[in-house]
Amino acid sequence: MSTSTHLSAPQGTALRRTALGGLPEPVHPTAASTDDARTLSVALLRRLRELDEGTPEYAYVRNTLVELNLSLVKFAARRFRNRAEPTEDIVQVGTIGLIKAINRYDPDRAVDFSAFALPTIVGEMKRFFRDTSWAVRVPRRLQELRIELAKATDALEQGLGRRPTRAELAERLQVSEEEVAEGQLAAHGYAARSLDAPAGDDDDSPGAAARRLSASEPAYELIESLTALRPLLDGLDERDRRILELRFGEELTQTEIGLRVGLSQMHVSRLLSRILGELRQGLLEDGPPGAAEGRDAPEGRDATTEAVRGG
Repeated sequence: MSTSTHLSAPQGTALRRTALGGLPEPVHPTAASTDDARTLSVALLRRLRELDEGTPEYAYVRNTLVELNLSLVKFAARRFRNRAEPTEDIVQVGTIGLIKAINRYDPDRAVDFSAFALPTIVGEMKRFFRDTSWAVRVPRRLQELRIELAKATDALEQGLGRRPTRAELAERLQVSEEEVAEGQLAAHGYAARSLDAPAGDDDDSPGAAARRLSASEPAYELIESLTALRPLLDGLDERDRRILELRFGEELTQTEIGLRVGLSQMHVSRLLSRILGELRQGLLEDGPPGAAEGRDAPEGRDATTEAVRGG
């Protein structure tokens, strides 16, 4: 950082002497050792309080303090090295935090400057990420709501055994359902991907993602499963069909199903395992259309439960 490029060499020397007030002049502040930088910073911070803000002398001392303590900024920036933002931008933002710390520091307090400045530097970096890391500019209110929604969703899902509804989230957060919907919509603005970005390791040519936008429709496989599943469902007794309806139609938990049909949660769990196992075995034995010709038939619990849910 240059403080007197418009001055002649004698004028610059006189300015530095006046600014330092008898303190030793650091030749290469950014190359100073940690101990030398700490010792000189203490003296320069006291000297800064003696100067009038806005004067060339004040600017020189403050810029020297920034150069002496730039290693603090680089140290703080290392914790964010996995971010997408360039390191140079993070260091620049952290330098702003360092300047704010220099302006606010009180040398009369028994607090080490580095301990005082580091939280301010890191805070400035975090503020930068919070305000700029969204692909779509979203109000801070919605950014914070997105975080609260994520926490509430996880907590409710563990307690309910299913994804919470919008009304349940609204009640949990003491907000309206419209605000929940707005926060859920805003969450889609956190990250974006270019249509020209590579779609995978095997195809890194421009526009590859656009060529892969069409994909196989899972619903086709689900329709095949439903066709094969209908006669199997018809063969179940009334209680088994009722349990399937409550689980996959009304999306009740096993405990809630037990209360409806007068069984324990453990009993409901065993019944569900048996029913789905029978349906799965029936699908595998009969096979959906095309399975005998060597096409992939839906198998496993996911295909069976999705077919039941779809029915």
